Amino acid sequence: MSGQRAAAEPYTTRFETEVSTVDGREVRLETTYFYAESGGQPADRGQIGDVAVEDVQLVDGEHVHILETEPSFRAGARVLCSIDWSFRMYCMRAHTASHALYGAGRRLLSDLGYGGFDIGEEKVRVDLETSTTVDDEVLVELDRLVNRAVWESRPVSWTSIPVDGAREREAIAFNDATEEEAFTGDDVRIVTIGSEDDNGDANDSSDPWDVAACGGTHVRNTREIGPVTVLDRSNPGEGLTRVEFAVGPRAIERRTTEKQTTLAAKDALGVGIADVSDELERVIEERDALADDVRTLRREMIETRLERADRLERDGEQWLVTALEDVSSDDAAEVARERAGDVADVVVLVGGEGAPFAAVGSAGSRSAAAIVDDLTDEFGGGGGGSDRFAQAGGFDAPLEVVVDWLE
Repeated sequence: MSGQRAAAEPYTTRFETEVSTVDGREVRLETTYFYAESGGQPADRGQIGDVAVEDVQLVDGEHVHILETEPSFRAGARVLCSIDWSFRMYCMRAHTASHALYGAGRRLLSDLGYGGFDIGEEKVRVDLETSTTVDDEVLVELDRLVNRAVWESRPVSWTSIPVDGAREREAIAFNDATEEEAFTGDDVRIVTIGSEDDNGDANDSSDPWDVAACGGTHVRNTREIGPVTVLDRSNPGEGLTRVEFAVGPRAIERRTTEKQTTLAAKDALGVGIADVSDELERVIEERDALADDVRTLRREMIETRLERADRLERDGEQWLVTALEDVSSDDAAEVARERAGDVADVVVLVGGEGAPFAAVGSAGSRSAAAIVDDLTDEFGGGGGGSDRFAQAGGFDAPLEVVVDWLE
């Protein structure tokens, strides 16, 4: 068995024992069913006597219970201990759900390996080593398979077997770095989520859902896990995919949000739920096409104004300076950069309301950056660029004043 009694007897939440030592807020007990933080699972909460347990850590293989305040009892006293059942059960459900998720991964992902996990207050994360790209489609399938395993009420069991024999079984997931508490002497604790028709025996010959070396606490049957919702995935490091999920109320809340969002999309698009994705894709394509049309029209409008604008002669070069009140700085910048040297040696487009901007393109001897410097010296604001293109904004003068000054 695991070195922690809590893992062997996870449903034990009240017990009486003798206090071994008291050192300030740190207490050691003769016997304890408190789970000490290990392998990604947080420590149990609860009380020793009438004092709350703040944390439980393993120190040299022994449980050290860190209390909220110094206790009145001393070594040799007998105390009644109680473990916070709500939090213990949450951890049992979350930990077993992580095994169910790995079992789902066995059926979906290639070159699968276990990189560790962590139980948080709001969500649980499992790090997977896999060569498969975990996209949205795979994430949805992981969610489906996990909840299917819960619905199928698969038995969960744990037993200890010799380490050497366990390592010879390819079906057992190992991670020595994160599951140190699974190893006791020459034995290792194996947790099995069985098949639908087995009796929960870890050595059963039927095909189990998942088998892993683990020192944590677990429920006896997957139906006790309750609702699970896969939330998201990320890449915490090379070769790793982090999958996050929630159990219990948080899972229900997320599922409710997803349902509300889907129904709202269905109503807005005027289609059935099954057609939301296709219709949304069509709307996005239509929107993008319209955006392209708008960009084309804006560009044509700017080009028309350039053709009508007067050219100035300055130091033997031709300048084009014009105001474009209803044009974005991005559009002005694109045109100034591309048309300098074509419609004029220097193109200066001034736009915006309140605090105008200027986009300057130059193919002549005058640097675009130098022109911008002159503008900011005269009208404030800021900007910069290169000899060929520069831009500035935040001028403290109206658009017409900036244009008149340039002319």
